[in-house]
Amino acid sequence: MPDIRITNCHVHTFTTRHVPVSYPFAFLRPLKKVPQLVRFIAWVLAMLGQHPLAEKVRRLYDFQKEAAAPDQKAVLRNLQRHYPSNTRYVVLPMDLSAIGHGAPPVSLPDQHDELSRLSHDPEVGASVIPFATIDPRADPQATELARALDDLHFKGVKIYPRLGFAPDDPVLMERVYPKMQAENLPLMTHCSRGGVQGRDTTDYMANRFTDPRAYLPVMQKFPDLRICLAHFGGQYDWKSYVKAGPDYDRAENWQVQIRKMIGSGDYPGLWTDISYTLFHFEDYIPFLRLFLTADTEAGERLRARTLFGSDFYMTRQEALSEKAVCFRLRNALGEEIFRQIAEENPRIWLGEITEPTRS
Repeated sequence: MPDIRITNCHVHTFTTRHVPVSYPFAFLRPLKKVPQLVRFIAWVLAMLGQHPLAEKVRRLYDFQKEAAAPDQKAVLRNLQRHYPSNTRYVVLPMDLSAIGHGAPPVSLPDQHDELSRLSHDPEVGASVIPFATIDPRADPQATELARALDDLHFKGVKIYPRLGFAPDDPVLMERVYPKMQAENLPLMTHCSRGGVQGRDTTDYMANRFTDPRAYLPVMQKFPDLRICLAHFGGQYDWKSYVKAGPDYDRAENWQVQIRKMIGSGDYPGLWTDISYTLFHFEDYIPFLRLFLTADTEAGERLRARTLFGSDFYMTRQEALSEKAVCFRLRNALGEEIFRQIAEENPRIWLGEITEPTRS
């Protein structure tokens, strides 16, 4: 489709230099230093006939190899091979300095600076939409965030409450969200039971911080803030929805919650994206297609609030490639709906255009 300009609203280009060397466990440091060892382990497992496990280990090698790239530009270059040349990417940094595993080798300000240089690079800069990030525990005055937004002119903010803070943390409520709403900046936030978690953050608290309902006080106070709950609730909740048994609790399923919250029309600033979750394509695409093609007011609202994203390079742990998922998604949803979630909706969420009036 040569006349469409895809915007992938959820990608990462940070590298191992931005991750604490002891994360997630100190005993894994040798594997990080010698990625070829992981590949050797995969070979041994295959020789022993453990092919499914060998395949998982091989994907871990692909993931580690991506993370070991020399800089963010190299990661972006690897991503660009999967998409048309005019594709844009919302690049989301990570601040892992306050998760209890020590400071990363490269600080967040330096990560922001490198991302800024990437967005101005003469070769790839036109494709980069840089977002800033904040962990309110590490930046209680939001000083670095303000620098990224005011001086580096970043286009939005990413938060990751699962690291160990609530989305209505006072720093965010008093210093971050008011500025974002006033300046018409979008928010991307992690919404999945999986992912990175603070060392001293229990699963219970991590899930409380990440639950879609945790954003109710934020949306009530900042109704014009455009909030994207990434991953559409996450793979765990999609799987439990698909394989619902007699004890299934719909009220606690995050995927169901997000659909109901958006479909109700009560939260016009609430969005979601399909990043990572759709890499288990065959299991979930029939349901996503049904949700997005529903001929109801709720279905129309969901179509208007869903964004295309992939979560590269986290998806290097999965079997399907970026290109495979993108093409399968276009085929399954049809060109009209794919265009809406991959071109039109991202421009509205980013604040580049106003939302059209729909009959």
